[in-house]
Amino acid sequence: MTEPTTDVIQGTLDMLILKTLSLEPMHGFGIARRIEQISRGVFKVNPGSLLVALQRLERAGWIDAEWRQTENSRRAKFYSLTRAGEKQLDLETADWTRRVAAITRLLKIEG
Repeated sequence: MTEPTTDVIQGTLDMLILKTLSLEPMHGFGIARRIEQISRGVFKVNPGSLLVALQRLERAGWIDAEWRQTENSRRAKFYSLTRAGEKQLDLETADWTRRVAAITRLLKIEG
């Protein structure tokens, strides 16, 4: 039996997008597909949520966007990580690591 895919954990979409774009510039569909592939199908990104997040990250100056041709000769907006985005990814990764460690400690407590 396969596990069902789920939406990305609330509050982590920005970090996952920044990490995905740290690998290479991509268009929105590619970002969603990469997150699903790397999470081995555990996370599925809602296209509407992705678009809103990309607009928010662009306004924050953490990503840049430019129109290019895709591998299928279609025109698409490609996003890339800025230097400010790299710093934000470092901050969000450190915060996530701290939170996971705290939750792990709590789950190991035995009564």
